[in-house]
Amino acid sequence: MKPLSTATIEVTNSPIREMFNLALVMDDVVSFTVGEPDFLTPSHVVDAAVKALQNGEHRYTPNAGILPLRQAICKNYEKNQGVAYDPEKEVIVTAGGMEALFLAMRVLLDPGDEILLPDPCWTNYSRQLLLCNAKPAFVPVSAENDFQFTPEALEAAITPKTKAFLINSPANPTGGIAAEEQIKKLAEIAIKHDLYVISDEVYSQLVFDGGKATSIATLPGMRERTIIIHSFSKTYAMTGWRVGYAIGPNEVIRNMIKFQENVAACVNSAAQFGAIAALESGQECVSMMRESYERRRALITSEFETVPGLKCHYPKGAFYAMIDVSATGMTGKEFALDLLDKNHVIVVPGNAFGEAGKNYVRISFATSDENIVKGVGRIRDYMIARQG
Repeated sequence: MKPLSTATIEVTNSPIREMFNLALVMDDVVSFTVGEPDFLTPSHVVDAAVKALQNGEHRYTPNAGILPLRQAICKNYEKNQGVAYDPEKEVIVTAGGMEALFLAMRVLLDPGDEILLPDPCWTNYSRQLLLCNAKPAFVPVSAENDFQFTPEALEAAITPKTKAFLINSPANPTGGIAAEEQIKKLAEIAIKHDLYVISDEVYSQLVFDGGKATSIATLPGMRERTIIIHSFSKTYAMTGWRVGYAIGPNEVIRNMIKFQENVAACVNSAAQFGAIAALESGQECVSMMRESYERRRALITSEFETVPGLKCHYPKGAFYAMIDVSATGMTGKEFALDLLDKNHVIVVPGNAFGEAGKNYVRISFATSDENIVKGVGRIRDYMIARQG
């Protein structure tokens, strides 16, 4: 038989799956791996989707999504970030933020083009680039800069093949947020080198300590070169609903809509009505979930203060924490495998997110207080046994 495509060979399964598969044969495992809310979708969102089905909303919608949802998205974004977009020309509803990201990359990139990515970063970025026959170019980021680009390192990585760079703030896997002054300098670089920016803002409503994640699209000269990726999954505990969206310049969005027609046609119609209810009803559910994550952050970071030999980076948003395991003399992968084997706790090796994460493991605190105390307690026991 003739060989499969090059992308098929290059796109590997995430190392996260290795941990899942190993844990399947174990009993009494505490998991810190799942990157999704542990809450149910708010009832008013469910009710709106059920009502839509009962009212006969069973058919295809426009490729871009139903107009009332696009209007609600634009209204919500202007309220939160102060930037107005045209709901008829500058927004597309997609099957989760992942499809929005893929369509944006597919529109922007030719084979061989490069996008600058932070290292460590979410695993799907580089894999989707490979599916577009483009190339990820990694820029190491560090805890000292909250795991966000420094302007100097970003600019030094630009080559003639660079088409764009990607910002994820708050970030998965690190919980880091780019400071406003950082964002301003990155915007200057984008304009200077005529680059697009993909701004992954999926966690923008999960910012702690009363802070705010500044969108680069709000800065002068950036609206016309920024594609915003967003989703209902994390903010409204709607991961299984698969509703996301992209906002950006008409030239990009209209071509994403053209691709949407040939990929998914449209997003589930009832889910779109649920998404309208999420945006237009009170946001108390969002506040409740954010406050829960913030409280859990305090719990997990305080618990790690009692764990000898490990350092927990203090996240400012999302629901992840990076744990520095370098003092053990092991890589993050070695640590994660040994911890799972001996104490039945699953964490994600930092190398899953890039070479710069090799001395870390990622922990998700989108789980119960009981799991946090139990799991970190086992990690404490593991470290004490190593040192004893």
